Amino acid sequence: MRLGLIGLPQVGKKTLFRLLTGHTGEMGQAKVRDERFDRLVEMYKPKREVPAEIAFVLLPDLDTQTERNTPVLQDLEQVDVICFLARVFENDTVFHIAGDVDAKRDIRAFWEELLLADLIFIEKRLERIAQDRHTKDRLRIEQEKDLMTRMQAHLEAGNPLRQFALTSDEVKLTSSYPFLTTKAVIVVLNTDEDQIGDDAIIHEIAAEFTDCDFEWIAISAQIEEEISLLDDETREEFLADLGIEQPALDRLTLLCYETLGLISFFTVVNDEVHAWTIPRGSLAPQAGGAVHGDIERGFIRAEVMRYEDLIALGDEQKVKAAGKLMVKGKDAEIFDGDVIHFLFKV
Repeated sequence: MRLGLIGLPQVGKKTLFRLLTGHTGEMGQAKVRDERFDRLVEMYKPKREVPAEIAFVLLPDLDTQTERNTPVLQDLEQVDVICFLARVFENDTVFHIAGDVDAKRDIRAFWEELLLADLIFIEKRLERIAQDRHTKDRLRIEQEKDLMTRMQAHLEAGNPLRQFALTSDEVKLTSSYPFLTTKAVIVVLNTDEDQIGDDAIIHEIAAEFTDCDFEWIAISAQIEEEISLLDDETREEFLADLGIEQPALDRLTLLCYETLGLISFFTVVNDEVHAWTIPRGSLAPQAGGAVHGDIERGFIRAEVMRYEDLIALGDEQKVKAAGKLMVKGKDAEIFDGDVIHFLFKV
């Protein structure tokens, strides 16, 4: 699953992408900065540690001329979540393509482009349906015509298709269609240093987009870059001086992870602490399959500790002694933060 990082020129996309992934190209993996993983590493002191990761794609710059953005919007069809970076910071030495800094204007223009892209697709689809006079499946054609017409009205009212209820049959019918407003959108506000830790800027801007179903986070890419260069002790002092508990970059990776509908579980095997990624709602055999296909095929049971119990009690033996070790079978759901040992036979 991938997140697409997109925005206008000179808003800080390349800096943020480099900070997240450590790469300067177009694709990279970002480590999910999860303090639970860090605590487990501290507890077990393994020789190898493998955190969860998510894939980011750095997309080309948007243009203020809508007609020039078609290729970029087509690239968005290939991502699962859209991460739109909007500039809030003021800097006279960094130009803004629109002439001045106005995050609300930029977000609104981008959102309208997504709505328009979906409307254009629906209009073309309705034209094709109208021309399809020879199909034998007239019932399906009429059903799709009705669905496209209702979707069209929904979009024209300024509403994303994420908020359009579909039946299971309609989901199957539209599953291959390149709708953009069905995707979750995270708006990242790239702020000035003096706005760090102040959620007022988010509340002020988000208030104008309550109908859009966005996720929001504020980050100062410049400060995050400075933080990334510090050693652990200096980093903690720097954060304390800024009055914040953790870098916004940490919160951003977790927000992206959650928006993708993903959770982490942990294994501690062969002197390795490993965070594994699965969709929320996955059952125990599916979680085992994330580790290795043989575990899913030969699944017997999963021995599960809640992360909170392990941290509170101090070690595995105490968790077992307290009766907190759970044995889960094939129909059991795995939850975020579970620490698991799988038993299987193939």
